[in-house]
Amino acid sequence: MLNPALPTVFIVGDSTARNNADLGWGDHFAHLFDTSRINVANRAIAGRSSRSYYAEGHWDSVLAEIKSGDYLLIQMGHNDGGGTVESVPKDTKSRSSIKGLGDQTVDVPIAKPFTIGPLAGKTIETVHTYGWYLRKYISDARAKGAIPILLTVTVRNIWTPDSAGNPHIERDMGYRDLEYQLGVDQHVPVIDMATLAADRFEALGPEKTALLFPIDHTHTSAQGAEMNAEAVAEAIHNAHSVLADYLNPVN
Repeated sequence: MLNPALPTVFIVGDSTARNNADLGWGDHFAHLFDTSRINVANRAIAGRSSRSYYAEGHWDSVLAEIKSGDYLLIQMGHNDGGGTVESVPKDTKSRSSIKGLGDQTVDVPIAKPFTIGPLAGKTIETVHTYGWYLRKYISDARAKGAIPILLTVTVRNIWTPDSAGNPHIERDMGYRDLEYQLGVDQHVPVIDMATLAADRFEALGPEKTALLFPIDHTHTSAQGAEMNAEAVAEAIHNAHSVLADYLNPVN
């Protein structure tokens, strides 16, 4: 239960933030904060994209909880698919958004009717761009008096050698520029946890990092989730975010 007398930091994201017990960084986030002064609510859901989180009604549920003075951490991208107007209708999982920040749309038939959310009772879904969905989260949160914050997308265990043959972990899966452009356009801070996490994984090297990604190149172990949570907290602190005032002191 959330203490209604306290502000709350809400996490909206995918399986990298909330997976099976303790495998998403959002499940390791609360102990980094002074929870006598702020609630931490992990509302990330595995398998969701900026599009499907909205279409399935999950955003409406979070928005119903948000109050003035709260914070919203938005981290989306792993399931957005980098789609185009032509490719989105072919996505059988109904997750792909149109990659970009513009106002392009494409209408697709809804295979399984929605019973809740903005598409309840409709037979056609109008799919928007990645930027449109994030702007929707931002504007809705602000309308409730909350403070939206964008997070760069968690890094994957994918390595490539530089010209000297030294391995480097992937630091961007194609959404960083969009996030920073959106941050400027919407006057929203972008918290770059991905760079900090990548630095930590590179310091460990490919073999030790592989142990932190036991399932695939995207999903971490509990230890890896803790490292990602720490990277988010450190990035919040380094960015001098107002949210940093609620972090526990680093020993």
